[in-house]
Amino acid sequence: MADAEERIALFLDYENLAIGARDRLHRPFDLAPVSEAMAERGRVIVRRAYADWSMFDEDRRMLTRQHVELVEMTQRMGKARKNSADIKLAVDAIELAFERNYITTFVLGTGDSDFTPLVHKLRELDRRVIGVGVEGSTSNLLPPACDEFLFYDRLVDRRSPPTPLAETDDDMVVSRSTDLVELVVSTLTGLLSSGDDSVRSSTLKRTILRKEPTFNEADHGFRAFGELLRALATDSIVELEGRGDAMVSLPALGTKETDAMVLLQQVVQAGQPAPLSGLKAQMRKQEPDFNEKRLGYSGFLSFAKAAATRGLVSIEWDEPQGDYVLSAT
Repeated sequence: MADAEERIALFLDYENLAIGARDRLHRPFDLAPVSEAMAERGRVIVRRAYADWSMFDEDRRMLTRQHVELVEMTQRMGKARKNSADIKLAVDAIELAFERNYITTFVLGTGDSDFTPLVHKLRELDRRVIGVGVEGSTSNLLPPACDEFLFYDRLVDRRSPPTPLAETDDDMVVSRSTDLVELVVSTLTGLLSSGDDSVRSSTLKRTILRKEPTFNEADHGFRAFGELLRALATDSIVELEGRGDAMVSLPALGTKETDAMVLLQQVVQAGQPAPLSGLKAQMRKQEPDFNEKRLGYSGFLSFAKAAATRGLVSIEWDEPQGDYVLSAT
């Protein structure tokens, strides 16, 4: 067994998952998408699900076929029963963390914020924590606490082939890719600020997950992170060297791109703080041929954010104006 292989313990707050899938997705909970996602991350050696199984007779058969240990909770009424299941799961997880040092990753299947202290404690014990929950019934407090958080809804969708990004509607491409480009570029810029010329793609992915635990390239139409990076490299947003765990770097600014960003800085200086809307028209008054897409950007906002990452302007969301506002740096 390779030392680098993740060894995973899976704990399911089954009532939370099953009710969330039923009420939000209008379908029974299926463990298969979760199992597939875990198989991509390592070897699952512990599988436990906690519930009053008299409420989930069919589910019990499904879980048994997938070698899940069913932990029966004593029947009680209302919140007392729910609290007992939460406490039992938390105690078992902490006990396992101390008794099984070889377990590197704990997967908590729940959307309940009551498990946030458990996540913190497991991370204090140097364990990686992955959360899994139904998007509409997951507390906003839980995903940021985890090293990675997977929404069950998206895992189910992943079982169908994703629609390639290039085949989607142009407006949708812009809206979906702008934040994606900014996330990748800003994260890569931060990693390169230490003086290195490039970083491993695996390092970039781990850092992105620390910033955005719910990040998943499949949500943007890519089957793997490497495929996403190759698409960005095709648009000259990043540069790749090597195969597999490739080295990723930012391309040197071309003359046209440099001139365009300097022009943006000059336009912003003339009327700062300047709202984003209208800036492109002002730039075209001075440079009629300006088009951010020819420079490899999906939209003007993406271009402006790239200029911000290079320190030429600053950009912030202004709630009263309902628009991004740029200032010269």
